[in-house]
Amino acid sequence: MKIILGSDHAGYAVKNKIKAMLQNQGYTIVDAGPARLNPHDDYPQYAAKVSRIIARSRGVKGILVCGTGTGMVIAANKIKGIRAVAAYDLATAKQSRTDNDANVLALRGKGFSWTTMRGIIQTWLRTPFSKKPRYMRRIRELTALERT
Repeated sequence: MKIILGSDHAGYAVKNKIKAMLQNQGYTIVDAGPARLNPHDDYPQYAAKVSRIIARSRGVKGILVCGTGTGMVIAANKIKGIRAVAAYDLATAKQSRTDNDANVLALRGKGFSWTTMRGIIQTWLRTPFSKKPRYMRRIRELTALERT
């Protein structure tokens, strides 16, 4: 599976840690930036860059990191075809995949233990979409909203 990573300055160190972990697990990683820490960068540009790659690809997922994960989710969900979630626990990570087929995971770069974060990432990446009819219907409804 290919994973596209992106962060702002507040998530830069965590993004690099996630990158190393996922590469060691055999995932193909595309680092959409930033390449260097810039304390003055803004999260929308990286959320958009990652989300645009995800939106035009099949079988690709994205992980974004900013201070809280919230800004990244707001920005990512502006891109057609993106269903981004900020997951703060295993239950949210799992349900965002089974019920919503979330294709972008946003994480907080501050105040989050690595053990918790690693568990959320693993749960999110390993949980398949359930494809239950009610969830398929809801995703079609979300897609229709993108056209309005």
